[in-house]
Amino acid sequence: MGSSPVTHVFITAGASGGHMSQQYPQQPGGDVPPPPQPPKKSSTGKILGFGCLGVVALVIVIGVIAAVAGGGGKGDDGKADAGKSGVPSAASSSRPGGSEPAGKPAAVEITAKKASFTKSVLADGDAYTSVSVTIRNDSGKKVSVNPLYFTVTDTNGTKHTDELGVDDKQIDTVDLSPGENISGTVTGKGTFTPKYETFTEDLFGDPVRVDVK
Repeated sequence: MGSSPVTHVFITAGASGGHMSQQYPQQPGGDVPPPPQPPKKSSTGKILGFGCLGVVALVIVIGVIAAVAGGGGKGDDGKADAGKSGVPSAASSSRPGGSEPAGKPAAVEITAKKASFTKSVLADGDAYTSVSVTIRNDSGKKVSVNPLYFTVTDTNGTKHTDELGVDDKQIDTVDLSPGENISGTVTGKGTFTPKYETFTEDLFGDPVRVDVK
């Protein structure tokens, strides 16, 4: 009699805890087939889950950034609207009508009148004309005074600069504090009739002109 194939029985655990048996016929030659491998779990679901969570987190972050940016813009718009609301600022409300004054007040007050020429040792003869000047600082800062800052215009329209040191009563070079004043003479070369006296601080400031009385 020939040998009959041997049947091997494999018992595996089921999902419910019971046992299931499977029979595999033994192949001729005595080789026993290996039991089937359990199916591998796919990681696609996990990857998909993490991908969804990442998208949700990104959407939340974008929403927070948009909210912050929108809040800042609203605040800026509020400030801009406040500036356009027509409410006068502190600087504009301090002046009637909120506008600049029509004319800029002079920083100094000057009076000028004819004076006798008082010859000094530096004078070359007596052909000079002097004007007595008083200048007062009416500004809130110091004002520089120098004989070179004055000019005398005669009745013919000729402008005369000061001849330094020829008159003993020449106006001094000083800095006037607010409220201070000083007097002295401004002298032009030649004999003429003075009409205007002009003071220009630092030679580049706003000129102040007065009539010679």
